[in-house]
Amino acid sequence: QVQLAESGGGLVQPGGSLRLSCVASGGTFRSRAMGWFRQAPGKEREFVGRITSSRAARIYVDSLKDRFTISRDNAKNTLFLQMNNLQPEDTAVYFCAAAKESAILSALSDESTYIYWGQGTQVTVSS
Repeated sequence: QVQLAESGGGLVQPGGSLRLSCVASGGTFRSRAMGWFRQAPGKEREFVGRITSSRAARIYVDSLKDRFTISRDNAKNTLFLQMNNLQPEDTAVYFCAAAKESAILSALSDESTYIYWGQGTQVTVSS
């Protein structure tokens, strides 16, 4: 069982930056791929990107590729999402999730691969 806790959300002006953190406990963080998702008001949850246990990171949303970066610190059991040049359309609840230990690379864009979830952290981009 892996417990995940996100932090770092808040209110930021357009063009600002935030770094979200996700601390894992109670399980094998370093051997799992991790993902970030977000859910905007009135919309379905969206897969932002993932990072493998060997730190291969990828952002899947084209509009985010130049602004968001995923990283991890296995020694601290922590996942990060660096978000730069935030825009109002980035307003959402952001969730981290841990994949099955047996997950293969091609499955990491599938939400069903992620079996442990954090409670989410709110990011609001507004002037």
